[in-house]
Amino acid sequence: MGKPHPKELRERVVAHVLAGNTHHSAAARFDVSVKFVNDMVKLKRETGSLAPKRQGNPGIGKLTPHEDWVRAQVETRGEITLDEMTARLLSERGISVTPSSVWRLFQRLGLTHKKRHSGA
Repeated sequence: MGKPHPKELRERVVAHVLAGNTHHSAAARFDVSVKFVNDMVKLKRETGSLAPKRQGNPGIGKLTPHEDWVRAQVETRGEITLDEMTARLLSERGISVTPSSVWRLFQRLGLTHKKRHSGA
């Protein structure tokens, strides 16, 4: 994910538009896209600020509501492979996720998992 444009640029772009110039002329003058100009004017109008919005996932994924259930499964069964937990989530909770998503949840919760099936 890239860095947001500097606040000074955002202010100059909006000031240019508020001075009566078009969004297209602001985009050409400051070497940004017309969409950026539109977004900045809208942001200023709606919030009164030009501060960048938070980027990225706020930490609420599809597994977050099921953290207690996952923790209980690990405590009940002992160690479990990521593939086994992925299959249980699908069969018992109807949630389709990848093993890497389960791994990130385990990391966040401080849980451990088996590296391989016992027969491997």
